[in-house]
Amino acid sequence: MIENLTKETFKEKVFNFEENQEWKFEGDKPAIIDFYADWCQPCKIVEPVLEEISQEYEGKIDVFRIDTEDQQELAAMFGIRSIPSILFIPQEEQPQMAQGALPKDTLEKAIKDVLKVENNN
Repeated sequence: MIENLTKETFKEKVFNFEENQEWKFEGDKPAIIDFYADWCQPCKIVEPVLEEISQEYEGKIDVFRIDTEDQQELAAMFGIRSIPSILFIPQEEQPQMAQGALPKDTLEKAIKDVLKVENNN
């Protein structure tokens, strides 16, 4: 299931930017963060695809969403200028951002290549 993040849950589950200058991922498995807004039509296209991915990769990756209208500080921190923007966070490496309503096969390729997670279903 996709979890919506606030500033507080982001600091706890992804990156505590108030304590760390350098990127330090807080999660226990790779993650995807969808930066979206309720009025954004392409975001509505991506949402069910990410919901499928969250179910298919359950226990292997976490899928989060951040409402850029509600959480402007987090959106600004990542320099979000267009939505949807999707952040792929591998366990050990730097996160990578992708923009636009990506199709499922592109998302799955990024999960495999960036997050190093295979779907064995």
